[in-house]
Amino acid sequence: MVYTEPAYAKLNLTLDILSKRPDGYHDLRMVMQSIDLADEVAVSPREEAGCRVTADLPYLPRDGSNIAAKAAARFFETSGVSPAGLDIGIRKRIPVCAGMAGGSSDGAAVLRILRRIYAPEMPDGKLEEAGAAVGSDVPYCIRGGTALAEDRGERLTPLPPIPPCWLVVCKPPCSISTPELFAQVQVKKLRCHPDTSGMLDALKQQDLEGIAHRVYNVFEDVLPRRYAEVFSIKSDLLGLGAMAASMTGSGPAVFGIFREQESAAQAAEALSAQYPVVRLCHPVQAFSENFL
Repeated sequence: MVYTEPAYAKLNLTLDILSKRPDGYHDLRMVMQSIDLADEVAVSPREEAGCRVTADLPYLPRDGSNIAAKAAARFFETSGVSPAGLDIGIRKRIPVCAGMAGGSSDGAAVLRILRRIYAPEMPDGKLEEAGAAVGSDVPYCIRGGTALAEDRGERLTPLPPIPPCWLVVCKPPCSISTPELFAQVQVKKLRCHPDTSGMLDALKQQDLEGIAHRVYNVFEDVLPRRYAEVFSIKSDLLGLGAMAASMTGSGPAVFGIFREQESAAQAAEALSAQYPVVRLCHPVQAFSENFL
């Protein structure tokens, strides 16, 4: 029997860094949004012990270091269910190393599948706790939709869904090291911070203009000059009619918000002439009715 689950990408409508913690991590405050760009994750139980991972990208790890395998191990550790042999297959659609939580979303999809197979009574909160031990973005990726993420990103508050809109995502050919980017951050020297409270109010009022006005990512303040292409893509998106444009996560993918599908499609087509990774997307709501 093969069990499948989509693993949806995420975008950061806002990303704020509040302080550096004694454990070396940072306290964050972010408004996150799932989009319909998704990897395909399949899990097949088998009699032989162990976890095997396959993927359609040759450079992805296939051993226990893959976040999908880590998620499976954590599920069995925390659920009380005896470990089972598993085959995990991943078809990548989310750009790799883009700031879109592709790996975390794969791990979250594995957790949702394993709950469905072995522990359907497990509460969402307990599944998120298991995810938090795998990675800071995994609890959000289990939940999906529109949410406020705080602390390391694992403390979540559901928010009203973003109003209907279209999103164009463009990833330049470079990759950015998340640890390297965090190392650039000196919290007291950050010049600008997103208006997170205003973003929450705009979501409550279903004010897409107000939401777009408050899109911001503080990582853009510390982005090294060699990643200037991020700002070029932002400028292109705005010039093509986006209501707002921003880098997501630690980048380098950039997204633009559009009210109309036609204008978003035209922008995606224009960017595709220069960049190989351009996607036209729309938001998706929370994956569990408990979070709506």
